[in-house]
Amino acid sequence: MRQILTGVLAAACTIGLGLGPLAAAELGDDGLHKTAWMRDTFKDLRDDLAEANAEGKRLAIIFEQRGCIYCTKMHAEVFPDSEIDSFIHETYFVIQMNMFGDVEVTDFDGETLPEKEMARKWGLLFTPTLMFLPQDVPEGVTAPQAAVAVMPGAFEKGTTLAMLRWVAEKGYEGDEPFQKYLARSLSE
Repeated sequence: MRQILTGVLAAACTIGLGLGPLAAAELGDDGLHKTAWMRDTFKDLRDDLAEANAEGKRLAIIFEQRGCIYCTKMHAEVFPDSEIDSFIHETYFVIQMNMFGDVEVTDFDGETLPEKEMARKWGLLFTPTLMFLPQDVPEGVTAPQAAVAVMPGAFEKGTTLAMLRWVAEKGYEGDEPFQKYLARSLSE
């Protein structure tokens, strides 16, 4: 009987019957979490933005690092939430960068640097950091100069989903700052 119950519980968790969170992202060879909504690109931000726009999605960059406990928290507790996961899938074109990686990245201003040098150029200090880009980036600006919002660090589900929605709804163009949007959305 115990073997049957264990098998039923394992199957239920595997198919997501609410007995546990969706499967957390697996670790890649680089030690970073990998999700189905992350895109593998050549990391030329101009091309990535064009592809995101062609798909009707918003470009987002997530910086992470090997061994980051806050990245693990986001991938284990926040991103697997079905509402957040589906919203990212439907709305965002996400590329992942390694805070200390060597993969070449071409910024919107045309400069090409390894990920670790780009993180330094952009002044990034925390992982995870989510950077949200507009649909149009003026020529000659860097990603942080163009960014409509930056989310440095790990946040709970409610704050993360609110940020994802606020950017998708172009809340940054209105007169309701994110903090007021968050307070309103959490109270509703």
